[in-house]
Amino acid sequence: MTVSETRREAAVESASPGRARSTVNATAPDGGAPTGGGHGVQSGANGFRAGRGTRPHSAARTAVTGVVLLVLLLAVLVLSAGAGQFPTAPSEVIGSIWRAVTGTSAATPDETLLDSTLWNIRFPRLLLGVIVGAALGVAGALMQGVFSNPLAEPGIIGVSSGAAVGACVVIVFGLTAAGGWVLPLAAFLGGMLVTWLVYLLATSGNRAMVLTLVLTGIAVNAVAGAIMSFLVFLGDTASREQIVFWQMGSLNGATWTAVGTAGLVFLLGVVVAMSLRSQLDLLSLGERPAQHAGVNVGRLRVVSIIAVAVLTSAAVAYAGLISFVGLVVPHALRLVIGPSHRGLIPLSALGGAMLLSLADVAARTVIPFADMPIGIFTAVVGGPVFFILLRQSLKRQGTL
Repeated sequence: MTVSETRREAAVESASPGRARSTVNATAPDGGAPTGGGHGVQSGANGFRAGRGTRPHSAARTAVTGVVLLVLLLAVLVLSAGAGQFPTAPSEVIGSIWRAVTGTSAATPDETLLDSTLWNIRFPRLLLGVIVGAALGVAGALMQGVFSNPLAEPGIIGVSSGAAVGACVVIVFGLTAAGGWVLPLAAFLGGMLVTWLVYLLATSGNRAMVLTLVLTGIAVNAVAGAIMSFLVFLGDTASREQIVFWQMGSLNGATWTAVGTAGLVFLLGVVVAMSLRSQLDLLSLGERPAQHAGVNVGRLRVVSIIAVAVLTSAAVAYAGLISFVGLVVPHALRLVIGPSHRGLIPLSALGGAMLLSLADVAARTVIPFADMPIGIFTAVVGGPVFFILLRQSLKRQGTL
């Protein structure tokens, strides 16, 4: 059989959920980690291939889910724009948007004040939250696909801890005096640098095994945590408080400049992720079948990890450390639409944006006249959901 015929057969199998061997991901719907032999976190037949009980991928279900998520996201954004210290009715929010679109001037001083509040404070924050949540959702979907493990998340490769180290250096040594752009830039570069270091240390013979990447990431995360603790020790009281609140995650202080910068980086990462969807579906069948179908598995992993590092570094740079979005959102969507990355990656962007937007609403409204860290609410939601998915996985495997 020629390479082209093998590729065609693998593509047909990955697109035909009715066959017993065709669907991708045995453990994805169940929430279970891959099991099997020597690689520990093993891709392929033992790791992520679908088996009994997998819901077949449905284009109609994917489309309906996408429409529902989009409508809910828009509704949450309108409600969020009106929430805060000065409540605003949804009709007033829509009216302000209409005036901006049509170029109509505000008729009253109250409308002028409302437009200034919405366009200078609330709208930048809302859009930055959408970008950050979408970036984390797409990064999580990529990580779970390339590691063939539905419980993988971007923090595995050290990108979040690297970004945190970069931010801590700027805060402790007072480099923020050079401008507000210094901290996001340092966090972004720190995340990219640590990701590169993890891949470099995990590479042997021009190849990086999945298990080696995971273990190297754990070790580098531990070292990064020690560096952060040392920097906190060196800093004064104000620096320590700033580091603590930064690590909790927040969208406070969002600007249009931050929205534009993060948006450009996000678009770059999403374009790369969308171009990898078919290859990730083939990789879900196993490394050897994917290679027979013409997929360069090594290059696929490198490109995917770079995309994850770019997306996560951009998100962490402007919003701090926000947990569980990249883990829970792709995992939950896989239960609804199936394991195909063709629908999973774009819907993970919508799901991540909606989850972070909801967390932002809670952060601004739970305690009156207070802006709580967003990471508190994502952890409150993500922790129990993760535990439930893990219990379901153990029950399906018969180990609980």
